[in-house]
Amino acid sequence: MEMRYDKEDLQQALKVLREGGVILYPTDTVWGIGCDATNADAVSRIYEIKKRVDSKAMLVLLDGAGKLQGYMQQVPETAWMLLEANEGQRPMTIIYPNARNIASNLLAEDGSIGIRITSEPFTKALCEQLRRPIVSTSANFSGEPAAKLFQDIASELLEKVDYVCQFRRNDHTPKQPSSIIKIDEKERITIIRK
Repeated sequence: MEMRYDKEDLQQALKVLREGGVILYPTDTVWGIGCDATNADAVSRIYEIKKRVDSKAMLVLLDGAGKLQGYMQQVPETAWMLLEANEGQRPMTIIYPNARNIASNLLAEDGSIGIRITSEPFTKALCEQLRRPIVSTSANFSGEPAAKLFQDIASELLEKVDYVCQFRRNDHTPKQPSSIIKIDEKERITIIRK
């Protein structure tokens, strides 16, 4: 049974994102820290909050594969095949080469970006209504385990964000991180995390 989210919770999260703020929210995988992926200042704040060096790129969420083309020079053919084969399966993050229209401090040193297409209703609605990708990095300090449940999140972290979403706070079914696959410019595939 799919959990229903509160529209006021969604609107408050959107307001914070539009104002350049940082939210803590449940994703289609683990709990995450997010912001507008086109806002470099907001992205910098997430690195500060997580105590993470910004050479460790973060991934972003999009609400549909049709929007990929807006964020890279060309979507590799291999990516379309992977997305189609994975439909309805475990969430999958693909690292794409030659990203564009995303905050430069989100990109890896080689100019790539990790993007996951979300089908989970809350994160999908956030992306749809913001009309931009949303940063999704695990709700933990760098080097600590990812928060699979709300109660796993350090209270110090909760105090550092601008808004903590209500949705799925009482969920007791832990979610797993996504698989991660990297595609390079020559369309070679590397499996980063199964």
